[in-house]
Amino acid sequence: MAFHVSYTFLDRVIHRIAFLSPAVQMTAADIEKSIFASAYRDVTISSPVFITSLPRAGTTVLLDAVAQLPSVCTHVYRDMPFVLAPIFWARLTGPFRQQAVSRERAHADGVLVSEDSPEAFEEVLWRALWPHKYGHDRIELWSVDDCTAARAEFVEHMRKIVAVRRPDYSGNRRYASKNNANIARLPLLRHMFADARIVVPVRHPLQHARSLLRQHLNFLALHAQEPFARRYMEDIGHYEFGELRRPIGFPGADALIGGRSPMTLDYWLGYWIAAFEHVRNYLHVVIPISYEALCGRPHAVFSNLLEQLGIVADDRSVDIAAASFRLPSDRPSDDQPDGALLRRAEQLHQTLLNERSSRTPQGLT
Repeated sequence: MAFHVSYTFLDRVIHRIAFLSPAVQMTAADIEKSIFASAYRDVTISSPVFITSLPRAGTTVLLDAVAQLPSVCTHVYRDMPFVLAPIFWARLTGPFRQQAVSRERAHADGVLVSEDSPEAFEEVLWRALWPHKYGHDRIELWSVDDCTAARAEFVEHMRKIVAVRRPDYSGNRRYASKNNANIARLPLLRHMFADARIVVPVRHPLQHARSLLRQHLNFLALHAQEPFARRYMEDIGHYEFGELRRPIGFPGADALIGGRSPMTLDYWLGYWIAAFEHVRNYLHVVIPISYEALCGRPHAVFSNLLEQLGIVADDRSVDIAAASFRLPSDRPSDDQPDGALLRRAEQLHQTLLNERSSRTPQGLT
């Protein structure tokens, strides 16, 4: 059961009002600024952390682990539905706040979430500021040429999240987000935030492609059974799966997919190659990290990652956070991928991790 499925009638009415149009969210943000600016006026943003990859690469569990550290500030489920006005919404709903209750998320993958769990809501701001990037059949890439006055909007939003999440923390507070669509914005993120840390989990391509296919089928069923679930996912900009599927327009993706259906394993394997060939062009600005290594040696690999991010944490905090990482159980599958696609994907997988580790002495592979 996911939060959007368990919404009451009133919850759904408020959600629909909040997402009538991007203008509603932006207006709420303006109201928040006029009333609560003093709550975040003195907050500074330095070295924001962006966790991104294709979905099913471990981005959620990585965000959960990072968010457990006392200096890290993220969106949480309680920010819904007025995600661009988190301080205003927290003050308004504070007297009615219920105790957090853990539920399995809509992915049906055993990951439990509660009202206080970190979540990927940053895409609401991207959609509001760059609506022309979202075509009816694909999402376009961003480039440094897309940098506009929107950077100021992002900085202000980050300051709000930092202020509402860790108001009493005396050290350097760090904004962190998980947003799979940010894989389409790697050069722009670094252009907007020169000190940003962009983490890209990389999972073995065959297991990753199989997981992507399973989730696509899962969300096709969910969207058919629960119309509001479809509405919810569309409102927060999650277009990865199901009836909402809108692929990112990675260079060469059409040729790799070759007219294949997203109901097939080879479609997702081709999409994986297109996505990570794009990532390979930006290894100088990202930190790729092996999903399998993170799950297999969680303390050592997570500690090294924190060092790369410049986040200080004691061993106990690292142990608690690292306990989240575990390899998913293998699921037998009769699907056999195209051999040439698989060989190309596996070679790319090794290249991504080896090229980066050769540049970083504390290599994350």
